[in-house]
Parts: sequence; C-alpha cells; structure tokens
Amino acid sequence: MQKAPAKKLGDAGASYPDKLFYKIGEVSKIAGVEPYVLRYWESEFPLLRPRKSKSGQRIYVKKDLELVLRIRDMLYRDRYTIEGVRKRLSEGGAPRGGEAAPKAVHSPEDALQHVKNRLRDILKQLS
Repeated sequence: MQKAPAKKLGDAGASYPDKLFYKIGEVSKIAGVEPYVLRYWESEFPLLRPRKSKSGQRIYVKKDLELVLRIRDMLYRDRYTIEGVRKRLSEGGAPRGGEAAPKAVHSPEDALQHVKNRLRDILKQLS
C-alpha cells in the first residue's frame, strides 16, 4: 500500500497527508489548534461546515482544511479579530503577502498615523 504524497503548507513549511477526508483530530494536529477551537470556529464562520458521518464524527475535506489554515493564519499570524476574519472571508479573500492586519484605532493621533502609514504603503506600491 502506497502512502499519499504530502502537501506543503504555506509559511509553516509543514506537510499534511493528501487524503480525501480528515477527522477533527487530524485537522487539529495539522493546524496546531485544539479540537474545541475548531468546533468554536465552526460556530463563528459560516463557511466552515464539515460534514458529519453517521456516527456524528466531523469529516473535513481538503477545502475545509485549507479554510481552517487560512482562519488560523489570519487570527494568529495577522492578528485579525474573529469579526475581522469573518468580514475578510465574506469579502472572499485573505490578507495578501505584505498586507498587515488592520490595527485598532484608539485616538485621533492613532487614526492619523494609520492613514499616513496606509498612504505610504499605497505610494510604495504605485512606484
């Protein structure tokens, strides 16, 4: 019996088996989060809806696994809030390479600095 080739994960460089279905424990190990976190994410993100087997076991497909990894990256690496990730996913995207997560604005000075920084980023992209 041959093993399926492993797929590479984006920045982490880790790999996961190329299978049709994954159980919640496998997805938990691949994503590096506890199973209860995955169940919570299912309640928060309408796009994340793994099928359930006859016995009630969650069955994730590759698309679900990739979505879990995107959610994990946006929450932990890019520092988005749950609401921010939900909004970003509903817009149909995830942060691109150098794009930073939006930071909370607490004062007018912070807001002005944020606008200045964004304008500088836009100017760099245009030049």
